[in-house]
Amino acid sequence: MTALSDQRTATRPTMADVAAEAHVSVKTVSRVVNHEPGVRPDTAERVRAVIERLGFRRHDGARLMRQGRTFTIALVVEDLANPFYSQVSAAVEREARIRQHQLITASAEGSPTRERAVLEALIARRVDGIVVVPAGETPSADPGVEASGIPIVYMDRPVRGAHKDTVLSDNQGGVRSAVEHLVAHGHRQIAFFGDDPGFWTARQRRESFIATHGALGLPGSTRVSMGPHSTTTVRDLLAQWTRDPDPTTAIITGNNRVTLAALLAIRDLRTSIAMVGYDDFELAELIDPPVTVVHQDPAAMGQKAAQQLFSRLLGDESPPQTVVMPTRLIVRASGTRRGGPTR
Repeated sequence: MTALSDQRTATRPTMADVAAEAHVSVKTVSRVVNHEPGVRPDTAERVRAVIERLGFRRHDGARLMRQGRTFTIALVVEDLANPFYSQVSAAVEREARIRQHQLITASAEGSPTRERAVLEALIARRVDGIVVVPAGETPSADPGVEASGIPIVYMDRPVRGAHKDTVLSDNQGGVRSAVEHLVAHGHRQIAFFGDDPGFWTARQRRESFIATHGALGLPGSTRVSMGPHSTTTVRDLLAQWTRDPDPTTAIITGNNRVTLAALLAIRDLRTSIAMVGYDDFELAELIDPPVTVVHQDPAAMGQKAAQQLFSRLLGDESPPQTVVMPTRLIVRASGTRRGGPTR
């Protein structure tokens, strides 16, 4: 028996306690607890013996239902001011309220470092589960996040090697429908203004645009500009592309923020150009012409992520699943030909 065992009190033992007693890493304990491969049989047996001796129990739904929990869940997003995330938050809060839980919402501001700090703080508050729109594509480097055993559901972007439930949008299908819509209305010179390529969603949409451009045999090279974008950057490129011998006649924007920058740029240039935006936004129907958009239903994504989280809290131990939610093209008027001959 080690000093750690002698000093144990009524405090619930953690994965870190088990790791120290068994002389292994926290990740090894996690793999044993979650029945994951990659642990030698003799090591796994030693870890299980320590788990039994310490009385460690994973922070899962069955234990929580027996011993009580905080009845709070958390949502961590990139930007609370973005209308997309406000709809996600409203949907998650609604699912929490139905189940008599409170929701804590926080922003990682697109920073993996801040995301780790936020997750640490939420775990310290003993939230029952967390829905995360990850700031990066790699798991948190903090072993305390894994050791906590708190259920986590990723949303909008996957995390490599995380083995967590994930809810995504059909980014590639959404952009493909936008290109096909513009081509159906006579456009051949189509450009794409994407978000920061550091984001998985931005790259997915860019790749779909390039692939669809080639599959449909559109003329010329693909015109793609990735962000971050401002009205100035969009305006300068549009001014150049619309003056080319084969001028751009239509654009696709990678998210609602880029759409707003593009609308301002089009106004400043007094140009006639078709557009399809990714993400619906308030007042899209009131703009002249009303803006055609790819709608990815953030409320449905938030609802699905919250439902999956509560399923884990109730004891669902099935393998992690990835759900891809469909998108829908909302046709208004901005995708139609607005002047100039078809090329």
